[in-house]
Amino acid sequence: MAIPAFQDLMRPILAHLDDGEEHRFRDVIDAMGDEFGVSAEERAELLPSGGARLFDKRCGWAMTHLAQAGILVRPRRGYSQITETGRKVLIDYPERVDLRVLRNFEGYEQFRSRVRKEKPEPVEKASDNEETITPDEMIEAAGGENRAVIQDELLTHALNLSPTGFENLDVGLLENMGYGQAGNVERTSVSGDAGVDGIISQDPLGLDRIYVQAKRYALDRAVDRPRIREFAGALLGKQGDRGVFITTAKFTKGAIAEAEKINARIELIDGQRLGELLVKYRVGVQTQKTVELFRVDGDYFDNL
Repeated sequence: MAIPAFQDLMRPILAHLDDGEEHRFRDVIDAMGDEFGVSAEERAELLPSGGARLFDKRCGWAMTHLAQAGILVRPRRGYSQITETGRKVLIDYPERVDLRVLRNFEGYEQFRSRVRKEKPEPVEKASDNEETITPDEMIEAAGGENRAVIQDELLTHALNLSPTGFENLDVGLLENMGYGQAGNVERTSVSGDAGVDGIISQDPLGLDRIYVQAKRYALDRAVDRPRIREFAGALLGKQGDRGVFITTAKFTKGAIAEAEKINARIELIDGQRLGELLVKYRVGVQTQKTVELFRVDGDYFDNL
């Protein structure tokens, strides 16, 4: 039989995960191949552009979309696990789970909103297959969806890092953004420098400094006003007037207001913005492929 579409794989994957255990991605893919009767030749079929296997990719995208809706989670690298929400979906939708079902969940709508920021109209049409769009729009739409997914996956990896690893990640990001080029960027938490995890020296003598605080929190948590006040106190103790507070979580309105009112300039980077910056400045990601689009060079023909 033909290789199933990724939406056709969603409910079978959920059903396979219904035991509540952690399952390896590879094992889920193999189980879906058996369930759908995908032949060895079909399982080995590559994408038209080469590289990845088509069936693996479709299973992967099905799991990615389910994860965006909170129907399954990735407890650790290379594994998936159903959530209580996922179990309820199996009961409520006994026939089929697809994108229309996922859109009932707030987390998935937030994901789609991030995708639409890149290219609003084409992404909507591409997801629904409502009409033909241009190749340029298809690439823009796919790129926007890819970036939104990768940003979330980066946060998952960041949460699994040790405190030291997360600090190194943030310091590496700031270096890639161009900070400390004339001076240096260093991590300080290992030296017991209370309240500060990194220092960016903008000049060779270290006279112009930016202080960094890096905190890993669960994605559904929020950094509140007291944490910002503590960081501001640490800056004051160092006679600093600029700082960057980076977290995997969100900031409360009180925390944002606190950062705005204190004398020191504190830039807040929450989880969503952290994911965007990691992709933008190529930290923890690799370019998988590039696509060339061509147009006719009218000037060339005019000069013949």
